[in-house]
Amino acid sequence: MAIEVRKKENESGNSLLFSFTKRVKRSGILREMRRRKFYTRVTSRAKRKLTAIHRDEKKKEVERQKKLGIL
Repeated sequence: MAIEVRKKENESGNSLLFSFTKRVKRSGILREMRRRKFYTRVTSRAKRKLTAIHRDEKKKEVERQKKLGIL
């Protein structure tokens, strides 16, 4: 999916860049890249719950250690 923009006669670099960005936006490449960048795999409800419990336990342990002066 290559996008090609050719420079016309007496066309400035800025207008060439503008037409290129316009074509990229229209093609939907940026939308597709964002969708791929922030993709997260579907995890089961039980696994999400276990990780949440684990996070809470770790947080409580850190707070306890701070109170004791270990951290």
